[in-house]
Amino acid sequence: MKKSLLALLIAIPLASTLTGCVIAVGGDDKGGYSFDYESKEQENRQHLTKLQRDMSFGHVKSLMGIPDFNESYDKNDTPIQVLYYRTQRTTKDGLTTKNECTPLIFKNNQLISWGDTAYSQL
Repeated sequence: MKKSLLALLIAIPLASTLTGCVIAVGGDDKGGYSFDYESKEQENRQHLTKLQRDMSFGHVKSLMGIPDFNESYDKNDTPIQVLYYRTQRTTKDGLTTKNECTPLIFKNNQLISWGDTAYSQL
């Protein structure tokens, strides 16, 4: 009887010190990695509305920031550069793929078009 009473007297104060501990598991997906992509996608879509044909490559990069992908090639001896900016999520895997991006097409360092339809006509 004395041992169980002694154990109870020790256990109660120790247990009461742990009552303020909370461990959060999971969540609503708004405070972590996914939310960062959602805000970046929205920001990129807002910047796209400010684009105009014939803007310089440097002006567009200063407006849009660092692209997710960048391609460059020659077509009929004319330099073509394509910058890809993430604008929509297709798979919730944390990776960015080109099908989640909007392409911006430059010819001789001037913006000539943007979007999937424009890219498909290259």
